[in-house]
Amino acid sequence: MNVADAMTPRSELVVVEIPGSRNDVLEYIQEHGFSSVPVVKDVDGEEVYRGLVTRDDLIDQPDEDQLALLMREVPTAGADDDIVDAARTMVAEGSRRLPVVDGDELVGILTVTDVVRAIARGEVDGETQVGKLATREVNATHAGTPLPVAEREIALSGVPYAVVLDDEAAVAGMLTEVDILEVARVVEGEASTGDSIAEEDSEWSWEGIKATGARYLPTRNVEIPAEAVRHFMTADLVTVNATRTAKEVAQELISNDIEQVPLVSGTDLDGIVRDVDLLEGL
Repeated sequence: MNVADAMTPRSELVVVEIPGSRNDVLEYIQEHGFSSVPVVKDVDGEEVYRGLVTRDDLIDQPDEDQLALLMREVPTAGADDDIVDAARTMVAEGSRRLPVVDGDELVGILTVTDVVRAIARGEVDGETQVGKLATREVNATHAGTPLPVAEREIALSGVPYAVVLDDEAAVAGMLTEVDILEVARVVEGEASTGDSIAEEDSEWSWEGIKATGARYLPTRNVEIPAEAVRHFMTADLVTVNATRTAKEVAQELISNDIEQVPLVSGTDLDGIVRDVDLLEGL
């Protein structure tokens, strides 16, 4: 199976153009649930691919507004590449999407979800049991944790989720980056630089120095509600056990529009099966 058979073609992609602002990207991500948006530029009437802006970039760089500085370079693929080779690149590079390019032209994008969909349809191998693929180290947070604290925890953990636990350490829900971005807002403000200094007499005279008033600079921050995680998490969770196959779990991920699912044994949390774990099974 080739990349072209699974990718989202350019005709169905939402892109942002240079020059543009972070608000353009945030609007698309919140409205459509995207995790990233490709960036293009018009060069002599031709659309040229330049990079990607992800939801992580928006949170990590709240003061940056220019798309050219927000975007990142990621590995790319060709339309005729084998999809298993593309999945291998995603796993090796830690990239959730590969822009599909022909020279400088963006012809589509292949995401982890596209590969998972191919596994779910049986178009690539999906017979491995997920007990062999699951990640045993699970990122977790408490239901009472303020959302901004949970957001920092997720960012520092390097995974896009946190399993939410109650006071008895039982699974209460799931919080993802998507949940956080849905309620995030970019807030404009200003910050004082402190009192500026002027001199009355000689530049060497301490007695002549005096404060003349504060100066202010514009600021931009991503504001996240301070309420507890329990108000933003998904409480009704899908779970799987170790004997389910990658194909079956892929079908659960696609039908429920999720990126990871807890692995349980009875009521015990044994791990997490992420969409990228299914790619590793290829």
